[in-house]
Amino acid sequence: MKKPIIKGITLTAMLSLVTFACSDKFLDLSPTGTLRGGDSQLFSKAGIESTLVSTYAQLNGRGFSRAASSFNWVRGSVSGGDANKGSNPGDAGGNSNFTTFQRFELLPTNGDVNDKWRGMYEGISRANAVLRAIPQAAADVSDDDKKRISAEARFLRAHYYFELKRSFNMVPYIDETVDYGSGIEKVPNNTDIWPKIEEDLKYAQTNLPATQSAAGRANKWAATAYLAKAYLYQKKYTEAKPLFDQVIAEGVTARGTKYDLAANYTDVFNAATENNAESIFATQSAANTGSVSNSAQELDLNFPYNTGSNGPAGCCGFFAPSFELANSFRVNANGLPLLDGSYNTGANQLKNDQGIDSKTPFTPDAGPVDPRLDWSIGRRGIPYLDWSIHPGLDWIRDQSFAGPYSPKKFIFYKSQDKTLTDVSSWTNGYSAINYNIIRFADVLLMAAEVEIEVGSLETARTYINRVRTRAANRTAWVKAPDGSNAANYVISNYTTPFASKEAARTAVQFERKLELSGEGHRFYDLVRWGNAAPVLNAFIAYESQRLPTGYAGARFTAGKDEYMPIPQTQIDYQGRDVLKQNPNY
Repeated sequence: MKKPIIKGITLTAMLSLVTFACSDKFLDLSPTGTLRGGDSQLFSKAGIESTLVSTYAQLNGRGFSRAASSFNWVRGSVSGGDANKGSNPGDAGGNSNFTTFQRFELLPTNGDVNDKWRGMYEGISRANAVLRAIPQAAADVSDDDKKRISAEARFLRAHYYFELKRSFNMVPYIDETVDYGSGIEKVPNNTDIWPKIEEDLKYAQTNLPATQSAAGRANKWAATAYLAKAYLYQKKYTEAKPLFDQVIAEGVTARGTKYDLAANYTDVFNAATENNAESIFATQSAANTGSVSNSAQELDLNFPYNTGSNGPAGCCGFFAPSFELANSFRVNANGLPLLDGSYNTGANQLKNDQGIDSKTPFTPDAGPVDPRLDWSIGRRGIPYLDWSIHPGLDWIRDQSFAGPYSPKKFIFYKSQDKTLTDVSSWTNGYSAINYNIIRFADVLLMAAEVEIEVGSLETARTYINRVRTRAANRTAWVKAPDGSNAANYVISNYTTPFASKEAARTAVQFERKLELSGEGHRFYDLVRWGNAAPVLNAFIAYESQRLPTGYAGARFTAGKDEYMPIPQTQIDYQGRDVLKQNPNY
């Protein structure tokens, strides 16, 4: 059983002390909401730790919309072509909200865009509160405590700024010395914050312990991996390489075991097996703690629709995997992906039940597919975890808008219902499933990218093959009720050297698409690779032929859609002379 640090937002961390002077003693009353014990409690070890825990708690965007989460399923996966919004056009705002992410029609007035901004700055505010408290810490806070707590706070602050950087690009940088909340100090967004992110991650890497007492707390290796990731985003390959090398060769989990790939691909997304050797840094979720805010709240809509007792949650059909993503799992007879893009043509396209009633007989695709397909995408005729055989249309709210597929990662098992899901609210969809912000497979594939640019194509091939070898574990493939493989699974390694850097880049980029599908990475990967416009416009052209309601007329505009607009609410509050809007909005 996991022992997560995150237990929701604590009252201690959310209160601020108010002091005032008055000569009339009867007016000297403690303001409502102040802490009993005053400063001594706030600056005690327990008080500072509580503020730190609340900083971790903000990782899932608590208090804001689902688009504010560090998961980024809306921006990272829906905008990236892994999935569409799903459900039907009118659910959750239709064309004015989540659908605008898939159509690249975001406006500065979009509430979800503003919530992403607010959610990340809320995390930064909490991290800054920790750092402001450290110099005033009580006697029970040792020097080692101060170093560790400061390093954790700066690691988290770097994460929130990393999210802002890749979401909005130019954003205000506010540290613990800035009196931003009062509205007195206004900070412009005219300075690149990458150096500040690096500075915090370097401090965390130097000062965090190699192991931690609780799952979910950042350690030295999480900081090392994150710093390498920040370098990769800036194309600082020479700086990133030794850091990835260290994590792969020497990195250990919070409990002191070596980082490695989980033996079974599905274990990465299972609440009963998470915080394993593959988890480098993850949000921590829990169920039945007395508050659904401790659960994976951001995933509550992302279940098959109208499942009744045969499927999980019963709502709401969001986050439907795309036709294009499903096709991407097609392989050739040797078990290698179709890197030339032919998976979207002719008989290579995955057979699906679009427009076919659940009562009408249907035989699933019999061609060769990567086994990760059926751990990533729910499709008709294939077992849906331990719930039942996916019935197709009966589990889809509106096929003409969402397509024929259901999300399958981050879905709880029937055997876990009401134990690893919360029973206190309108849905059992509030689960205890963690989200891995960085996992070891992600590190291997990022390291492969770096090796291609400044290292060795052969080392890159080794890293890619390591990920593929785990996927080839036959014991973990999805099984039919009779124990046979549920589909024609074929997968193999790259057995010959890559012919060129370009060939190697194509291989690793496609491997990230398969391995990390639906995990919020795809859009950001395309932007940093510089090929977002051609890839996403080709995706839209293909998908719009099948789902015209959701995609017809959509277009990704280079020089604009790489970043979200600066929220108009923030510009109005700070002033147009302080916050400058992103280009072409």
